[in-house]
Order: sequence, then structure tokens, then C-alpha cells
Amino acid sequence: MAYWLFKSEPSAFSWEQLKAKGKAGQEWDGVRNYAARNNMRAMKIGDRGFYYHSNEGLNVVGIAEVCKLAHPDSTTDDPRWECVDIRAVRAVPNPPTLDEIKANPKLKDMVLVNNSRLSVQPVTEAEWKEVCRMGGVDPD
Repeated sequence: MAYWLFKSEPSAFSWEQLKAKGKAGQEWDGVRNYAARNNMRAMKIGDRGFYYHSNEGLNVVGIAEVCKLAHPDSTTDDPRWECVDIRAVRAVPNPPTLDEIKANPKLKDMVLVNNSRLSVQPVTEAEWKEVCRMGGVDPD
């Protein structure tokens, strides 16, 4: 299993909205960055990802999982853009903030710390476990 981080502004699409989609999940559409698109192309069914609220909150609020492999993004006719579908797995009881993540020396190399603009980013297994610990979530 691989680990990821999905960023969304809560005013655009919040954790609560993803939870409301249920088991069917939601297309992670609208991404127009090649690195983020390539990350989605690398995803497998069942991969887990942090759901991160950007701009408002700046914290990891939930854990999602990939429920549909990369496919054409329905919000464009441009064949270059693909996306996966994700669904909510569980909320994070104590959502770690960006400041807390940046202050943790174990996370100094995390993409979120060094390239916080990338909307879909990889997370190492060690980073996954540490952020889960910070948020009060069992990493498994």
C-alpha cells in the first residue's frame, strides 16, 4: 500500500462533503498539475491518503482511500488530465496543523513541508505513521 495527501479548500470541497458521498466516493477532479496527475496515475485501489484542508484550517482532518483507478477527468475534454476517485475512511480526532507538522523533526522531509502547493502528493510510510500518531489515529 502507498500513502498520499489530498489537499482541498474546505469552501470548495470539504471533508464533510466527501463523507457525505459514502462508499461510492468522489472523483478527485480539477487537478491541472502534471506532478499531481502523475501521482494519481501511480495510485492503486486501497491506497490511503490524508485529507488536508488548505487555506482554511491548514490541517489533516481525515483519512481517505482510493476507490477507483486513474481515469479521464470528467471536468475537461483535454485527454491529458486524469484523476482517481476517493472515499472517506475515518476522521482524524486531533487534526494536526501545518505548523505542528512543520515543527516535527520527523517530518522535515515531507512534501507538505517543502512543497505545500502540490495538491496531490506522496507520503512515506514513516510520515504516515507519525502524522497518524499526532492525530490520534491507528496507522493501520
